[in-house]
Formats: sequence, structure tokens, C-alpha cells
Amino acid sequence: MERNVKLVLAYEGTGFHGWQRQAGVRTVQGELEEVLRSLWGEPVELRGASRTDAGVHARGQVAAALMRASIPVENLARAIGDRLAADVALLHASEAARDFHPARDARGKLYRYRVCNAKCGPVADLAARFAWHVRYPLDLDRMRAAAAGFVGTHDFAGFESQGSPRQATVRTVWRVGLRRHGQDILCDVEGDGFLYNQVRNMIGTLVEIGRGRWPPERVSEILAAGDRQLAGPTAPAQGLCLQWVRYPPAVDAAHGSE
Repeated sequence: MERNVKLVLAYEGTGFHGWQRQAGVRTVQGELEEVLRSLWGEPVELRGASRTDAGVHARGQVAAALMRASIPVENLARAIGDRLAADVALLHASEAARDFHPARDARGKLYRYRVCNAKCGPVADLAARFAWHVRYPLDLDRMRAAAAGFVGTHDFAGFESQGSPRQATVRTVWRVGLRRHGQDILCDVEGDGFLYNQVRNMIGTLVEIGRGRWPPERVSEILAAGDRQLAGPTAPAQGLCLQWVRYPPAVDAAHGSE
């Protein structure tokens, strides 16, 4: 009997060409599907909550797969986890409703971006693969004032990179929190969903404002104009991490919340 299994995953994105399966390159989806195929002897399609880009990390990516394996989910999790590479970890596995879809059913996501704001880069902390090194001083108050402009329901077309298949560009951002942690600036962006490179383009804009190149009001101007050319550069992938994906209580109740 076919069952739907929900997987919560963490991975270091450095060695992957993103989440989505692609021919000839290493991807998280492709590698996991190969593990599942080797276990059950037949192709298994894995669906993910977020198509993280090459170099982007995850602490709480959610995926699901329909499979015919009849073994208990605890043993299933152990069998999968034992076959994963060192840069991928299966954090949790649970039974899901037959119609559960990680992307369609998601109601919220949190991404965290790490900026190393110091003259010396993050290499001494062995964190060069996990942060964007910005050596220029950044004014956190200016960045916070600008970040407030992102909160709410807006058309984020001005913060979407080309290449997205999505037609609708309206999204809701619930929170943008910035804080210093040692030499790092950590930026948490929480919302109902995000466009292609939206978070990285938001961060690139905040850094330009923090450097004093633009006023905080620039964010509102970009949102109103919907022009990507007015926004800042796309922040490097290595600073971004998908922290978690949330679902409605009814969905979590069907298979246990994490």
C-alpha cells in the first residue's frame, strides 16, 4: 500500500547545485531520490517545500515522498539516514496524509541571512561557507528602519530575479529582524512565501542602505516601482539558510508536528 512520508532535512548547500533535480550535477533532491531508489528498487519522486538555490543551506527543509515501503517509519528513517552523505541529515520522518504536499500546504517560512561585518573575514571562525563578508561598516539602525518597509503584503516584483516561472508577485512578509551577534549581522525574514531570490535581493538592498548609499525610504520606492534595477545586488548564496517551514494545525495534526 502506498504511503506518504514527510521528511525534515538539514543540509550544507556548498556542495550542491541547489535542491531541484538536474541532469549531470549534484542536487539535494537528486541525491535523496537515489537513496530512496536504492532502498526500494524503484524510482521515488521527492517533493520539496523550497527550491533552495546552489550554495543555500537548510536547517528545516521539508520534503515528502509516496512509497510502498511497509516498515515502521522509525526504521525507515534509520535506513535513509544511514545512506546519506555527510553534508545531508534526516532530522525527522513521519507519516503524512495521502494528499500532503510540502510546497502547496506550506503557510510560512523563515530564512536567516548571515553577514560577517568586519575587516577580517569569517575564515578564522571556519564560517566562510556560511556568511557574506562585508568589510564596510554597516549602520544597523538604518537597516532596521529600511527593513520595516518590507513588512506587510506587497508586490515584491522589484525584488525578484529574472527566471521565475511564477506569475503572481504579491507576498506577505510578517517580520524582518536584524541583530548583531559578535561580528555578524543576522537577518531573519519570515513570510508566507518568497519569490526567486527575493530574500537575497532584500539583503543586498539593506546592505547598500547600511553602507549609507541610499536612504531607508529606498525600500518603499522599489516596492512602488516594481523595478528590479532599483534594488541592490543579489547577496551571495552562502549566507542564506532555510530555518523552518510551517503548516496549518490541521496538517500538522495529521502526522505530528515537529
